Amino acid sequence: MFGRKQSKVKTRILFVEAKNDFASQMAEYFTRQLYDGMYDAYSAGPEKDIVDCDMITAMYESGEDIRRQISKDFKDRDFLREDEEYDVVVYMDRPTFEEWSGRTPWKGKQMLAVVKQRSEFTATDDAELFDEYVACMNEVKAWVEENLADPEKLKSMVTA
Repeated sequence: MFGRKQSKVKTRILFVEAKNDFASQMAEYFTRQLYDGMYDAYSAGPEKDIVDCDMITAMYESGEDIRRQISKDFKDRDFLREDEEYDVVVYMDRPTFEEWSGRTPWKGKQMLAVVKQRSEFTATDDAELFDEYVACMNEVKAWVEENLADPEKLKSMVTA
């Protein structure tokens, strides 16, 4: 029919890490910022916690406002898909991938995208800590930019 726009179906993507408080939050945020028309982005973890406050501050000071992000666990139906159907599930840390990738309810393809975790920081003062947060933010943003530009490429990268 004339005048009707067909909406493109978005790829549903879930970013996962142990407490959904760090890299998975950044990945969800950057996916929404960079590829909102291509992806429905979510993040969660087996547990929830508060989103890393130092990360929020470092990102804000770097021009990225992640303050609206909320930590979610796998049962959170206020912010996750009710049907639990994701096209791709991306684990942001190896231990969570190894524990959960084989026993999740998700029907989507699963993959590991290891990025630096907060527990790996070696900063000895606030300036170094800020630099580590910014470097991690840039690493996650670069991963999102490189790997999510083409949803078909992303789907071909599955590891589980």
